[in-house]
Amino acid sequence: MAKAAEFHPAVVPPHAASAFTGGSGFYPVLELYGYIWAWYGNPEQADSLLIPHIPFVPLEGSLPGYTQRTVRFDASSALSVENLIDLTHADFLHANTIGDGISQSDEVTVEWTSETVTRTRTVTQKSVAPIMRWIGGVRAKFQDFRAVLHVHLRSNVCISYPRFRPGYDVPNVQPFLPVGRYRSRCDVTFNTTAAPVPFRYLMPRINYIIQPQDNSVVRPQNQRYFENTGRRDLHSRFDKPGTRYRFQMEQLMARQLRGDMAYGADAEPGRHIGQLLGMDDLSSRPLSSRPGQVTNRQTG
Repeated sequence: MAKAAEFHPAVVPPHAASAFTGGSGFYPVLELYGYIWAWYGNPEQADSLLIPHIPFVPLEGSLPGYTQRTVRFDASSALSVENLIDLTHADFLHANTIGDGISQSDEVTVEWTSETVTRTRTVTQKSVAPIMRWIGGVRAKFQDFRAVLHVHLRSNVCISYPRFRPGYDVPNVQPFLPVGRYRSRCDVTFNTTAAPVPFRYLMPRINYIIQPQDNSVVRPQNQRYFENTGRRDLHSRFDKPGTRYRFQMEQLMARQLRGDMAYGADAEPGRHIGQLLGMDDLSSRPLSSRPGQVTNRQTG
Protein backbone atom coordinates (compact mmCIF):
# COMPACT_ATOMS: atom_id res chain seq x y z
CA MET A 1 0.00 0.00 0.00
CA ALA A 2 1.32 3.43 -0.96
CA LYS A 3 2.05 5.87 1.87
CA ALA A 4 3.01 9.55 1.90
CA ALA A 5 4.44 10.79 5.20
CA GLU A 6 5.75 14.08 6.52
CA PHE A 7 8.77 12.37 8.02
CA HIS A 8 10.35 8.96 8.05
CA PRO A 9 8.27 7.19 10.73
CA ALA A 10 11.34 5.43 12.12
CA VAL A 11 13.13 8.72 12.75
CA VAL A 12 10.59 11.36 13.78
CA PRO A 13 8.08 10.69 16.58
CA PRO A 14 4.36 10.99 15.68
CA HIS A 15 3.84 14.09 17.87
CA ALA A 16 5.95 16.09 15.39
CA ALA A 17 3.23 15.78 12.75
CA SER A 18 1.63 19.01 11.60
CA ALA A 19 -1.88 20.19 10.80
CA PHE A 20 -1.19 19.44 7.12
CA THR A 21 -1.77 15.78 7.94
CA GLY A 22 -4.36 16.31 10.65
CA GLY A 23 -1.76 15.36 13.23
CA SER A 24 -1.42 11.84 11.83
CA GLY A 25 1.90 12.35 10.04
CA PHE A 26 0.47 10.79 6.86
CA TYR A 27 -1.02 12.55 3.84
CA PRO A 28 -4.17 11.27 2.11
CA VAL A 29 -3.12 9.26 -0.94
CA LEU A 30 -4.86 7.60 -3.86
CA GLU A 31 -3.47 5.36 -6.59
CA LEU A 32 -5.00 6.35 -9.93
CA TYR A 33 -3.94 6.23 -13.61
CA GLY A 34 -0.77 4.42 -12.58
CA TYR A 35 0.39 7.29 -10.34
CA ILE A 36 0.28 7.93 -6.61
CA TRP A 37 -1.52 11.18 -5.77
CA ALA A 38 -0.85 12.84 -2.41
CA TRP A 39 -2.91 15.65 -0.89
CA TYR A 40 -0.71 18.36 0.65
CA GLY A 41 -3.44 20.35 2.32
CA ASN A 42 -6.16 20.14 4.94
CA PRO A 43 -6.96 16.39 5.00
CA GLU A 44 -10.64 17.18 5.53
CA GLN A 45 -10.72 18.92 2.15
CA ALA A 46 -9.16 16.03 0.20
CA ASP A 47 -11.37 15.14 -2.76
CA SER A 48 -10.66 12.73 -5.62
CA LEU A 49 -12.62 14.98 -7.99
CA LEU A 50 -9.72 17.42 -7.78
CA ILE A 51 -7.40 14.87 -9.40
CA PRO A 52 -6.89 15.72 -13.11
CA HIS A 53 -8.96 13.68 -15.53
CA ILE A 54 -6.78 11.67 -17.97
CA PRO A 55 -9.20 10.13 -20.48
CA PHE A 56 -6.67 8.00 -22.40
CA VAL A 57 -5.22 6.19 -19.38
CA PRO A 58 -7.19 3.45 -17.54
CA LEU A 59 -8.23 4.40 -14.03
CA GLU A 60 -6.34 1.42 -12.64
CA GLY A 61 -3.24 2.40 -14.64
CA SER A 62 -3.02 -0.97 -16.36
CA LEU A 63 -0.87 0.09 -19.33
CA PRO A 64 2.14 -2.00 -20.45
CA GLY A 65 5.52 -1.08 -19.03
CA TYR A 66 6.87 0.07 -22.40
CA THR A 67 4.53 3.09 -22.27
CA GLN A 68 6.31 4.58 -19.25
CA ARG A 69 9.61 6.44 -19.03
CA THR A 70 11.31 8.74 -16.50
CA VAL A 71 13.37 11.77 -17.50
CA ARG A 72 15.01 14.52 -15.46
CA PHE A 73 15.75 18.17 -16.19
CA ASP A 74 18.24 20.63 -14.73
CA ALA A 75 15.50 23.21 -14.30
CA SER A 76 12.61 24.02 -12.02
CA SER A 77 9.33 22.25 -12.74
CA ALA A 78 7.68 25.54 -13.78
CA LEU A 79 10.39 26.32 -16.35
CA SER A 80 10.15 22.75 -17.66
CA VAL A 81 6.42 23.25 -18.17
CA GLU A 82 6.99 26.55 -19.98
CA ASN A 83 9.36 24.77 -22.32
CA LEU A 84 6.73 22.12 -23.04
CA ILE A 85 3.86 24.56 -23.52
CA ASP A 86 5.83 26.35 -26.24
CA LEU A 87 5.24 23.62 -28.80
CA THR A 88 6.78 25.66 -31.62
CA HIS A 89 10.22 25.10 -30.05
CA ALA A 90 9.97 21.52 -31.29
CA ASP A 91 10.27 22.72 -34.90
CA PHE A 92 13.79 23.94 -34.17
CA LEU A 93 15.09 21.93 -31.23
CA HIS A 94 13.55 18.57 -32.20
CA ALA A 95 13.38 18.93 -35.99
CA ASN A 96 15.29 15.67 -36.42
CA THR A 97 12.48 13.71 -34.74
CA ILE A 98 9.21 15.67 -34.65
CA GLY A 99 9.64 17.76 -37.80
CA ASP A 100 10.63 21.21 -38.99
CA GLY A 101 8.63 24.44 -39.12
CA ILE A 102 7.59 24.22 -42.78
CA SER A 103 3.81 24.29 -43.13
CA GLN A 104 0.94 25.82 -45.05
CA SER A 105 -0.70 27.32 -41.95
CA ASP A 106 0.02 27.35 -38.24
CA GLU A 107 -2.43 28.53 -35.57
CA VAL A 108 -1.90 28.58 -31.81
CA THR A 109 -4.76 29.34 -29.41
CA VAL A 110 -4.97 29.36 -25.63
CA GLU A 111 -7.75 29.21 -23.07
CA TRP A 112 -7.58 29.13 -19.29
CA THR A 113 -9.26 28.95 -15.91
CA SER A 114 -7.92 29.95 -12.52
CA GLU A 115 -6.35 26.47 -12.25
CA THR A 116 -5.55 25.37 -15.82
CA VAL A 117 -4.07 26.58 -19.10
CA THR A 118 -4.88 24.82 -22.38
CA ARG A 119 -2.85 25.37 -25.53
CA THR A 120 -4.00 24.13 -28.94
CA ARG A 121 -1.81 24.17 -32.03
CA THR A 122 -3.28 23.35 -35.44
CA VAL A 123 -0.93 22.99 -38.42
CA THR A 124 -1.80 22.07 -42.01
CA GLN A 125 0.53 20.56 -44.57
CA LYS A 126 3.45 20.30 -42.19
CA SER A 127 6.55 18.38 -43.22
CA VAL A 128 6.10 14.80 -42.08
CA ALA A 129 7.75 14.17 -38.71
CA PRO A 130 10.87 12.03 -39.29
CA ILE A 131 9.86 9.65 -36.51
CA MET A 132 6.53 9.05 -38.27
CA ARG A 133 8.44 8.17 -41.43
CA TRP A 134 11.15 6.07 -39.80
CA ILE A 135 9.11 3.89 -37.46
CA GLY A 136 5.51 4.77 -38.35
CA GLY A 137 5.64 3.92 -42.04
CA VAL A 138 4.09 7.24 -43.16
CA ARG A 139 5.07 7.75 -46.79
CA ALA A 140 3.35 11.10 -47.43
CA LYS A 141 5.44 14.25 -47.81
CA PHE A 142 3.16 16.40 -45.64
CA GLN A 143 0.74 15.79 -42.80
CA ASP A 144 -1.75 17.77 -40.77
CA PHE A 145 -1.00 18.13 -37.09
CA ARG A 146 -3.11 19.09 -34.08
CA ALA A 147 -1.77 19.10 -30.54
CA VAL A 148 -3.58 20.03 -27.33
CA LEU A 149 -1.73 20.53 -24.06
CA HIS A 150 -3.78 20.86 -20.87
CA VAL A 151 -1.72 22.09 -17.90
CA HIS A 152 -2.79 21.95 -14.24
CA LEU A 153 -1.15 24.83 -12.39
CA ARG A 154 -0.97 23.47 -8.84
CA SER A 155 0.42 20.07 -9.73
CA ASN A 156 2.22 20.87 -13.02
CA VAL A 157 0.52 17.83 -14.52
CA CYS A 158 0.57 18.22 -18.31
CA ILE A 159 -1.92 16.19 -20.37
CA SER A 160 -1.04 16.17 -24.05
CA TYR A 161 -2.89 14.89 -27.10
CA PRO A 162 -0.94 15.25 -30.40
CA ARG A 163 -2.61 13.94 -33.56
CA PHE A 164 -0.83 13.38 -36.89
CA ARG A 165 -2.79 12.78 -40.12
CA PRO A 166 -1.68 10.70 -41.89
CA GLY A 167 -0.07 9.13 -38.87
CA TYR A 168 -1.07 8.29 -35.32
CA ASP A 169 -2.25 9.82 -32.09
CA VAL A 170 0.42 10.07 -29.39
CA PRO A 171 -1.48 10.81 -26.14
CA ASN A 172 0.76 11.30 -23.16
CA VAL A 173 0.77 12.64 -19.61
CA GLN A 174 3.80 14.44 -18.17
CA PRO A 175 3.73 15.30 -14.45
CA PHE A 176 6.67 17.59 -13.62
CA LEU A 177 7.75 17.08 -10.02
CA PRO A 178 10.08 19.60 -8.36
CA VAL A 179 13.30 18.09 -7.04
CA GLY A 180 14.71 21.18 -5.40
CA ARG A 181 15.12 24.60 -6.97
CA TYR A 182 17.18 23.50 -9.96
CA ARG A 183 15.87 20.05 -10.81
CA SER A 184 12.63 18.45 -11.91
CA ARG A 185 11.57 14.90 -12.67
CA CYS A 186 8.95 13.72 -15.13
CA ASP A 187 7.43 10.22 -15.06
CA VAL A 188 5.94 10.15 -18.56
CA THR A 189 3.21 7.83 -19.81
CA PHE A 190 2.76 7.48 -23.58
CA ASN A 191 -0.35 5.50 -24.47
CA THR A 192 0.71 4.23 -27.88
CA THR A 193 -1.05 0.88 -27.48
CA ALA A 194 -3.35 1.61 -30.44
CA ALA A 195 -0.45 2.27 -32.84
CA PRO A 196 1.10 -0.49 -34.95
CA VAL A 197 4.41 -2.22 -34.25
CA PRO A 198 7.17 -0.98 -34.03
CA PHE A 199 5.79 2.55 -33.46
CA ARG A 200 3.92 1.62 -30.28
CA TYR A 201 7.11 0.33 -28.62
CA LEU A 202 9.65 2.83 -29.91
CA MET A 203 7.72 6.11 -29.66
CA PRO A 204 7.84 6.22 -25.82
CA ARG A 205 11.64 5.99 -26.08
CA ILE A 206 11.74 9.32 -27.90
CA ASN A 207 12.18 10.92 -24.49
CA TYR A 208 15.76 9.72 -24.40
CA ILE A 209 16.43 11.76 -27.55
CA ILE A 210 14.36 14.81 -26.71
CA GLN A 211 15.36 15.19 -23.04
CA PRO A 212 19.03 16.06 -23.68
CA GLN A 213 17.95 18.59 -26.31
CA ASP A 214 15.47 20.25 -23.95
CA ASN A 215 17.93 20.13 -21.09
CA SER A 216 20.58 21.94 -23.12
CA VAL A 217 18.16 24.87 -23.41
CA VAL A 218 16.50 25.02 -19.98
CA ARG A 219 19.66 24.43 -17.91
CA PRO A 220 21.28 27.83 -18.67
CA GLN A 221 17.94 29.60 -18.28
CA ASN A 222 17.09 28.27 -14.84
CA GLN A 223 18.97 30.79 -12.68
CA ARG A 224 17.64 33.72 -14.71
CA TYR A 225 14.14 32.32 -14.33
CA PHE A 226 14.19 33.30 -10.65
CA GLU A 227 15.65 36.77 -11.24
CA ASN A 228 13.57 39.90 -11.75
CA THR A 229 15.84 42.10 -13.83
CA GLY A 230 13.14 44.40 -15.14
CA ARG A 231 14.31 43.70 -18.65
CA ARG A 232 11.57 43.78 -21.25
CA ASP A 233 10.28 40.34 -22.15
CA LEU A 234 10.24 40.06 -25.94
CA HIS A 235 7.97 37.44 -27.46
CA SER A 236 5.94 36.51 -30.53
CA ARG A 237 2.30 35.49 -30.96
CA PHE A 238 3.34 31.87 -30.45
CA ASP A 239 4.46 32.69 -26.90
CA LYS A 240 0.98 33.58 -25.67
CA PRO A 241 0.36 30.17 -23.98
CA GLY A 242 3.61 30.42 -22.02
CA THR A 243 2.94 34.04 -21.07
CA ARG A 244 -0.55 33.11 -19.92
CA TYR A 245 0.81 30.16 -17.92
CA ARG A 246 3.26 32.43 -16.11
CA PHE A 247 0.56 35.02 -15.41
CA GLN A 248 -1.88 32.42 -14.08
CA MET A 249 0.84 30.96 -11.84
CA GLU A 250 1.54 34.44 -10.46
CA GLN A 251 -2.16 34.95 -9.76
CA LEU A 252 -2.39 31.58 -7.99
CA MET A 253 0.67 32.37 -5.88
CA ALA A 254 -0.74 35.79 -4.94
CA ARG A 255 -3.99 34.17 -3.75
CA GLN A 256 -2.14 31.62 -1.66
CA LEU A 257 0.11 34.27 -0.09
CA ARG A 258 -3.08 36.00 1.03
CA GLY A 259 -4.10 32.73 2.70
CA ASP A 260 -6.64 31.72 0.05
CA MET A 261 -5.95 28.07 -0.77
CA ALA A 262 -9.41 27.33 -2.19
CA TYR A 263 -10.14 26.28 -5.76
CA GLY A 264 -12.02 28.90 -7.76
CA ALA A 265 -15.56 28.33 -9.01
CA ASP A 266 -14.23 27.99 -12.57
CA ALA A 267 -11.53 25.46 -11.67
CA GLU A 268 -12.99 21.93 -11.97
CA PRO A 269 -9.58 20.23 -12.34
CA GLY A 270 -11.24 16.81 -12.48
CA ARG A 271 -13.71 17.68 -15.24
CA HIS A 272 -13.87 15.37 -18.26
CA ILE A 273 -11.55 16.68 -20.98
CA GLY A 274 -11.97 14.15 -23.80
CA GLN A 275 -13.70 16.70 -26.00
CA LEU A 276 -11.25 19.43 -25.05
CA LEU A 277 -8.38 17.21 -26.20
CA GLY A 278 -10.14 16.43 -29.48
CA MET A 279 -10.24 12.68 -28.99
CA ASP A 280 -12.21 10.58 -31.47
CA ASP A 281 -14.34 9.14 -28.69
CA LEU A 282 -15.91 12.28 -27.26
CA SER A 283 -18.07 10.39 -24.79
CA SER A 284 -17.14 11.09 -21.19
CA ARG A 285 -16.64 8.42 -18.61
CA PRO A 286 -19.81 7.72 -16.63
CA LEU A 287 -19.86 9.14 -13.15
CA SER A 288 -19.82 5.63 -11.73
CA SER A 289 -16.29 5.14 -13.07
CA ARG A 290 -14.96 8.09 -11.14
CA PRO A 291 -12.76 7.25 -8.15
CA GLY A 292 -14.31 7.61 -4.74
CA GLN A 293 -13.54 10.20 -2.10
CA VAL A 294 -9.88 10.34 -1.11
CA THR A 295 -9.43 9.13 2.44
CA ASN A 296 -6.43 9.15 4.73
CA ARG A 297 -5.34 5.53 4.81
CA GLN A 298 -2.88 6.07 7.65
CA THR A 299 -4.79 7.88 10.35
CA GLY A 300 -3.82 5.31 12.96
